[in-house]
Amino acid sequence: MIERPLGRREPSNWVHTARYPLTAATVPTTPVPVVLGALWYSAFDRPTVGSDGRWWIGRGDLGRVRGGHAVCLKPQSLRDSNAWWVYHNQQREGACVGWAASRAMTLLNRKRLDARWLWNRAKEIDEWSDTNPGDDNGTSVRAAMDVLRRVGHVPIYRGVARPVDPAEGIVENRWAQSADEVLACLQSPAYATLGAVPLLNSWGRDYPHLVYLPLEVLDRLIREDGEATMFVDRVVS
Repeated sequence: MIERPLGRREPSNWVHTARYPLTAATVPTTPVPVVLGALWYSAFDRPTVGSDGRWWIGRGDLGRVRGGHAVCLKPQSLRDSNAWWVYHNQQREGACVGWAASRAMTLLNRKRLDARWLWNRAKEIDEWSDTNPGDDNGTSVRAAMDVLRRVGHVPIYRGVARPVDPAEGIVENRWAQSADEVLACLQSPAYATLGAVPLLNSWGRDYPHLVYLPLEVLDRLIREDGEATMFVDRVVS
């Protein structure tokens, strides 16, 4: 089996999660996606179909840690099209942070964004000296959120990248510390009943469109130096 690329790095400190936690006052009033940066276990590469017809990971032995990865967790009320499934493909690059964050914003504002641009800008401001635009090194979810707050994002129109637009960025982001807090952002009661949340990966059609992750495994990933963040988009429509 060919292992697909990952690319998320763990931050060296957790000042951001302590300073900007998700609180009762900052829980979103409408469903929002969550960007999850976490350890990626080898068993996650091979989703299986359950008796319910859903694709699943995180059931049984998780295998070995392959590295860090970033994915988007989708609210039930927001539709992700088949075209977006194809488009959001990091291919052989360690660009998952840029793709996961851009996928979450696409769910809200219904337009494509330049994920590679975000990945490269995050590497300019992250804490590592060996991450630079144009290389294949990963970065942190924290750095991507910093770019979106400070600079904005680059919309894609008819396949062409437009100039960076501050209006395509975010107002703020908050960090969830548990599966329950993630559920509070997704606001999808069916997920609580199911005991799982769905993730959107950035491997295009090489991976099932929607894959479910048990809540207890999500809790474990967050405890294992995971980052889970929601944000307030500037152009929610």
